Amino acid sequence: MSKDIPDLSPAKRSGSASGTARPVAASPRFSALLARAEAARWGLAAEKFALALERSAARRVAAGELSGEKLDDYFAALHLEDLGLATACLESCEAAWEHFVAEYRPYLRAAAAAVLRRPSSSAEACELADTLFAELHGLTDGPGRERSLFRYFHGRSSLKTWLRAVLAQRHINALRAHQRLDSLDDTESGAAAKMASAATTAPSGDPHRPRYTASFVRALESALAALEPRDAERLRLYYAEEQTLAEIGKRLGEHESSVSRNLERIRLALRRSMETSLRSGCVAADGFAAAPPLSEAQIALCFEYAAADAPFDLEKLFRERRPPSPAAGGAKT
Repeated sequence: MSKDIPDLSPAKRSGSASGTARPVAASPRFSALLARAEAARWGLAAEKFALALERSAARRVAAGELSGEKLDDYFAALHLEDLGLATACLESCEAAWEHFVAEYRPYLRAAAAAVLRRPSSSAEACELADTLFAELHGLTDGPGRERSLFRYFHGRSSLKTWLRAVLAQRHINALRAHQRLDSLDDTESGAAAKMASAATTAPSGDPHRPRYTASFVRALESALAALEPRDAERLRLYYAEEQTLAEIGKRLGEHESSVSRNLERIRLALRRSMETSLRSGCVAADGFAAAPPLSEAQIALCFEYAAADAPFDLEKLFRERRPPSPAAGGAKT
């Protein structure tokens, strides 16, 4: 599928900015996007935010998958306020950093505590959160915006969701590094030599990755099955048929802005439903093996791996759903 669904946001992938047919700042919608991002609040220059938008959509633009109205729809569906804040922090806007420290440092520590399953006041949670905070500030490998992790945030998910996923990945990486060191220290039984030998033949990557992507697919299928028909149709038209917001609005008898709001509402509901399902685990069914409950870190990996692997076919997921008529269920806003 060409749509980038794993973060369940009506948005697309990012990458190189080459191939942009029209500068973002030249779009008639740019002023509205800039206002929604609250760029003036942080003293963020319009051209800097325009570059952030271009980075967000660049890979799809370069591949010829986004242009014209679809590109405008993509920008409108981003978490623009979060992208504005992240871009302002990347550009070292003092007001943005003051806000981020005040609003997000407590969240980072709470999220780190959830990942570690320890109190937010614990030394471990504070260390994990503060290490990420330093990476966001660009202080770990040297000064400057080139080092800041904010350059990897493109607004396709909320800033809090992205931060939690990064925290979870940092924790998993630390666990793997610790396990490797423990194995290297075990010289009496020759475990280090065995591990070194196995490393030359074992495939790289997380051995649990297939299980996590399978869990993601099952949770997605379950969440989609529970949707109201009209909501499922909104998703089908946007993601499977790749229609624009205006086209969907005409099809369902809704204003374009209502389509955008409804897609965001459905995305959030799906995410909550999937996270609940992954936390609780499930019994074997429909060709899937039984799945144990997952931790917050493991759930973050499910979404991360699904974003990279795209382990599902949306057309197939929606194929058996019968589209409702525009009047079915009434026009929702």
